[in-house]
Amino acid sequence: MASQFNLARARASCSRCHRRKKRCDRTLPMCNNCHSSRVRCSFQDDQSQTASYPIAYVHGLEERIRTLEKSATGDERQLPRGEAAAVGFGEDSNFHDLPVRDAELCEQQDYLTQGILEAQPPTFAAELKTLSLEATAERHLGSTSGISFAKLTQMVLRRLTPDKADFVFANNEENTAGASFFNLSSPSDLFNESVFHSLSESISVHPLLFGDLFLADITEPDSALDSLAWPSDEGHVQHLINFYFAHSHTLYPIVTRSEVMQTLDRIRGNPQNLAEQSPLDIFRIWMILAIGSTAVSSVSLTEESESRIYYSKALQYSELALGSDDMAALEVIMLQVSYSFFNQLGPNTWFLVGIAARLALGMGLHTASTYENLPVDVQERHKRVFFSIYMMDRVVSVALGRPFALHDDDIDVTPFVDADEDSILPDGIAPQSSLQPSIMAVPLHVLALRRIAGKISRQIYSNRQNADLSAQQREEIIHSLHQELLAWRRNMPFPLPDIHDRVPHLNTIWYDFNYYTHLAMIYRPSPLSPVLDPKRIKILEMAASMSLRQAFSMHKQRRLAYNWLNFLALFTATLSLIYAITAQPDGLPTVLRETRAINDLDLALLLFETFGTKFLAATKIWNMVDEILRRYKAIRSANAGIGV
Repeated sequence: MASQFNLARARASCSRCHRRKKRCDRTLPMCNNCHSSRVRCSFQDDQSQTASYPIAYVHGLEERIRTLEKSATGDERQLPRGEAAAVGFGEDSNFHDLPVRDAELCEQQDYLTQGILEAQPPTFAAELKTLSLEATAERHLGSTSGISFAKLTQMVLRRLTPDKADFVFANNEENTAGASFFNLSSPSDLFNESVFHSLSESISVHPLLFGDLFLADITEPDSALDSLAWPSDEGHVQHLINFYFAHSHTLYPIVTRSEVMQTLDRIRGNPQNLAEQSPLDIFRIWMILAIGSTAVSSVSLTEESESRIYYSKALQYSELALGSDDMAALEVIMLQVSYSFFNQLGPNTWFLVGIAARLALGMGLHTASTYENLPVDVQERHKRVFFSIYMMDRVVSVALGRPFALHDDDIDVTPFVDADEDSILPDGIAPQSSLQPSIMAVPLHVLALRRIAGKISRQIYSNRQNADLSAQQREEIIHSLHQELLAWRRNMPFPLPDIHDRVPHLNTIWYDFNYYTHLAMIYRPSPLSPVLDPKRIKILEMAASMSLRQAFSMHKQRRLAYNWLNFLALFTATLSLIYAITAQPDGLPTVLRETRAINDLDLALLLFETFGTKFLAATKIWNMVDEILRRYKAIRSANAGIGV
């Protein structure tokens, strides 16, 4: 009996892991880190510790109680509080009134009384939910997040079972490092809401602004921070700054490069001069090092202790920098959002994007009249900041399926110009070469993609807007968005700036990947088109397969960023392919032989295996996809003339 309770998991990290800033698996009664180090875990002493259990396990206990109660006939012992009550979990249930036959039942009742019914089963949908919720402390996910689509895919998977029953995953402990993932005594609800709940053990389950660590834990001085006045390797510092401007700055042009380089020049060789800079300058330079370092780590899959030190140093100046002025406050918030896209120690992405959007609206950055009397260089800087917020808002809101903080109908200011910073003067913009696009051509094209994503969200995933549309109007919307997306891909900047060979969006494959992931978003089941015809299913299959191939190409070229956004994109692409293959009206053996679905899912497994070095949930998802893939292969090998 005791071994079954190893499924218990604490709600928070143990004291030792929390103090040492180590990732805690929260296993009760002792976490694996403390067990491996042969030290006493704080869980063993904390009597107030609460735990979570898989719901399938709880159902098993419930059934066990029923069985024991039925077998307790003439020799039943009653608890002191009256007559035996029926076993149940409704409002009228009273655990203290249950008939008890032996100590085992008492133990089961005690654990149930402690609130283990709050747990959720580990499923695909729960994993998807937790992955999306890495960006937020709140729990709502809307339709663009893919949560409804994940549940629909679960229903389609019944086609893989002989009796069309729910698809049940096998327990494969060797691929989860000995961790028990599924309880086979109960059917597994592959895509219910709890999949996202435990997707990544590297992400905090606490609704804290700064992830797993409290703000005090990363701003209080320690030996590492005290000893670091400035990195001693100036070549490495320059490498991180160059990577920031090649990678993050070409997605979100938040800062002015000349200001950063002036700060760097003042402290290069004289670290003591850093203390003489303004709080904003100090915050900015540490954050650029932190973002550059975590971006490098996301592409190279290296550990991120360096970026966390830089981030902690920056936070010591954030409050003073926020108080400088409104534009400084925007920059402080947005640099933290940029960091959070890569590193789970960073702030609550959803929360901070909303704050930045509200502040920008309050400053009037969305209206053309605000810019009328400003010098041209100031206008362009403000526009770059505003439309960076816009792009961040679209990325996070689409990923979570939530309403946008910034609405296109409210924005009448034109985007920033396609010109490099040194060409923008207070009184105008110097002529640009027609043979070489500026660096700003990249974020401008990304901005166009974010606008298309916003249209997809509003026109395809809005139930209220779609309620009264005819079949022809629905088809016209899908066709129009498809054509707009195709035009975006055809009109990408050429040639792309050749400033770093590891930056994903400075290669055409990144644009192919985004084209196909957005195309799949258009054609998967949605409020606009809840039932797909065979033609749309084939388009969805193609888009999902091509998404996986492009992601694998970036992986092979070492250009793929292994962050939570790409993890989510890979997961939803895999779900789309599973749905499109399994839902096709043709016989499944024929479909599996005539498509590259099995090969493409093999690529997905390789990608999940790599993501597993950073996200524990990737290993869990690997097991689930592998189970489906093995079933596909068995079907393909069977009689080709028999459909499924």
